[in-house]
Amino acid sequence: MTLSHVRIVGSGLIGTSIGLGLALKGVGVTMVDSDGRAQSLARDLVKSSPSADIDLTIFATPLGAVKSLLDGEFSANPHSAFIDIGSVKSKVKVEVSTSSMPLNRFLPTHPMAGREMGGAESARADLFQGRAWIVDSQGVDSDVIARASELIEFLGAHKVDLDSSEHDKAVALISHLPQLVSSLLAKQLDGGEAGWLELAGAGLRDTTRIAASDAKLWREIITANSQAIKPLLEKLQSDVGALIGSLDDESSVAQVIEEGQRGRARIPGKHGGKAREYTYLPIVIEDKPGQLAALFDECATAGVNVEDLSIEHSPGQFTGLITLALSQMDAEKLGDHLKAHGWSVHSPRR
Repeated sequence: MTLSHVRIVGSGLIGTSIGLGLALKGVGVTMVDSDGRAQSLARDLVKSSPSADIDLTIFATPLGAVKSLLDGEFSANPHSAFIDIGSVKSKVKVEVSTSSMPLNRFLPTHPMAGREMGGAESARADLFQGRAWIVDSQGVDSDVIARASELIEFLGAHKVDLDSSEHDKAVALISHLPQLVSSLLAKQLDGGEAGWLELAGAGLRDTTRIAASDAKLWREIITANSQAIKPLLEKLQSDVGALIGSLDDESSVAQVIEEGQRGRARIPGKHGGKAREYTYLPIVIEDKPGQLAALFDECATAGVNVEDLSIEHSPGQFTGLITLALSQMDAEKLGDHLKAHGWSVHSPRR
């Protein structure tokens, strides 16, 4: 089937981003929110003209609000399929089981995407591009799964089927624990010398970025998934205690750093795919218009695929350093091609 009308209950970051993405695909969208300001802004942003029948209803509200909405939404649109997008899945399945909504008409889902800034004003139509979107399809009607799958495809995400209890353990490790660690780290800065904080570089900003997240949203997520999070925090506590006891031992400190390197290396590559070993090709370019475009024209001519890039350049600097991430074969191919055409290419690194 092709989605024609999707009702989105909740006009925050995720709900409005879904609406924007669907509107670009020509799908009719109705944005609903208990907050009139949020609803008005989301509707102005999405600007969609839906048809009469609702194919899919999405609960894009905070976790605590879903329970109170289930009966009313099912009663108003009994032929719709229903999904949620919350960060904890076991809790919502229990709530659906105690409502008038049949479990087979409800698909628990969770898009693995977000921003530290919330609200409709932070929404982006491309928020889900290349991201995993988890579903728990066990016992759910095939037409509900089909409608949700079409939604996920429209938004550029890829579907991952995972049992709800397994999902909750997974996100505890990859999402909820990092949020708490970032918040605890940032907490140490409160009351710190202002002059010290002025010295902070990218490392501190990177590790505390998600500490700016919405406290009201995260208090619900953390408490709802506390059973899965607690053992992870206890393991972290044990590791911190061991480190405190061995700070004077260089080999012990090195072991902590090396174990961290191994853990980070296990994070998959872009789009959630298998981690890849890239070769990084440094290229010095002149600070003048068109250089970056010309470089990518050369990449196209050489027939190579650039996986990622970084740019190092300061205002007023006459040159800039572009570092391209490619496969080893493509890096060698592009390096030879660029050198033959007069570009300033330097030795690649792994």
